Amino acid sequence: MAATRPRYRVTGRRILRSEWSKLWSLRSTWITLTLALLFVVAFGIIAAARYKSSVTSGRQLDPDFADATALSLSLFGVPIAQLALGVLGVLVTAGEYSTGTIRSTLAAVPRRLPVLWSKSFVFGLVALVLSLVGVVVTFLIGSNIVSGTQAALTFSSTGVLRGLLGAALYLGLVGVIGAALGVLLRSVAGGISILVAGLMLIPGLISLLPKAWHQAVEPYLPSVAGQSMFDLHHQAHTPTPAVGLLVFVAWTALALAGAAWRLASKDA
Repeated sequence: MAATRPRYRVTGRRILRSEWSKLWSLRSTWITLTLALLFVVAFGIIAAARYKSSVTSGRQLDPDFADATALSLSLFGVPIAQLALGVLGVLVTAGEYSTGTIRSTLAAVPRRLPVLWSKSFVFGLVALVLSLVGVVVTFLIGSNIVSGTQAALTFSSTGVLRGLLGAALYLGLVGVIGAALGVLLRSVAGGISILVAGLMLIPGLISLLPKAWHQAVEPYLPSVAGQSMFDLHHQAHTPTPAVGLLVFVAWTALALAGAAWRLASKDA
């Protein structure tokens, strides 16, 4: 009598558990997440210490610190950390195409799209939690360093909690965009190139346009919209936190839509 084979069902919970296990089985995950956390904490503390040193010594403040607050100083490392988390997002997805393990993944989950949603959710959640811990710890240390100065703020100050949550959400969504680019382009080099161009190079090129064009386009750039989510003060030509959140979520949805189309319509 032939042995009865157990029946396995592909459920959303099991796909999430699978992607969770795969994420933490990679050495690059531990290394890159550690670097991202280090960038947030170290750059924030260094910026706060440098600001306090300038104030106490009586030297003229660096132009970058002219309007500094404890919040802006604590988030000084966010632009660097976004690269680490975005690159890791690309590696998490495009890495499976370079090793060929994506074929095993899609054989186990023939409907395909749940793989993309699970990878994006798992990595986005990890990036969000790590970033939230990083920015809160950095603010606690940084606000203590600059206490007694004009930049001093506390958690109860207007806009501080919103700024900290906005920074963590921004970094989490950058991770999701990186994961989506990895599936869309199926190339680690290509995904990282597009990510860096979108977050850092294109804003620099846009700044070369005539002022009227520049101010019309700038609010819709991913980096500008994302930064408005955690800026304490806003200028007339920059989006409000709510508008910035909507614009950045739209960019994230666009990247996911492109990845879903490529994953569902093209063979791995």
